[in-house]
Amino acid sequence: MSVNRKALFRYWKVSQQSRVVATLQYLVFMASLVWVVVHGANQMGYQWQWYNIPEYFYKVFEGEIYPGRLIKGLGVTVDLTLWCVGFTLLTGLITALLRMSDSISGRWLSTIYLELVRNTPLLVQLYLFYFVFSPIFGIDRFWTGVICLTFYEGSFVAEIIRSGVQSVERGQWEAGDSIGLTRWDNYRYIVIPQAIPIMLPPLTGQIINLIKHSSIVSVIAVADLTTEGRNIIADTFMSFEIWFTVAGIYLVLTLSLSMFVTWLENRTRVRT
Repeated sequence: MSVNRKALFRYWKVSQQSRVVATLQYLVFMASLVWVVVHGANQMGYQWQWYNIPEYFYKVFEGEIYPGRLIKGLGVTVDLTLWCVGFTLLTGLITALLRMSDSISGRWLSTIYLELVRNTPLLVQLYLFYFVFSPIFGIDRFWTGVICLTFYEGSFVAEIIRSGVQSVERGQWEAGDSIGLTRWDNYRYIVIPQAIPIMLPPLTGQIINLIKHSSIVSVIAVADLTTEGRNIIADTFMSFEIWFTVAGIYLVLTLSLSMFVTWLENRTRVRT
């Protein structure tokens, strides 16, 4: 028992040291990057205006606080992302099930969808949806962005789900069949619960990509965070300050999601 405790303590100590080293490396890298940018801007004679940034987060008028332009853009980005995440997971799940089904037409349909979407640029797909399909079906630009991102990200999520489901041992499927479970119940009670911990890390990475890819809707004038940043720069010429601020907001979003999923993954491992 004491040997195990010593081994665990040694492992914890090494992991803590590696985390400290990684954190220091990251801080040194970021400090170097900031120094390079600041030095380059000063060489250009750029006049920093960080004191103007708070007004784009909030404004106080007659004793009441109102959201600024960046906060309004962030709200649109979060709204867009939430809709896309829900539809993307649903699209990916349906596509993965079709690929693993016994239906020839289902397999062919899902394969064609995956190959078409994954092998064409996202920007081209967005233009196709916006200039071709949106006028035909009368879809506004916000939902055009949601549909386009859903189709694009869903193709990658489908492969993540399929690989996670297929990583469950065949004996688990046979055990479910032996007790008379239907195919759906087999998925619901046996396969999916075991596949979720395997799928969480790549799904997190894909959702983080979705958050970053959501900025592409700025090209069709959806008033997201990136669009608001571009509009502010057009009005004030504060390129460095606004883009640094916008990048920081995206960083906070993605890091918060990563930490939440890491906590969720640890809880899942403890339960299993």
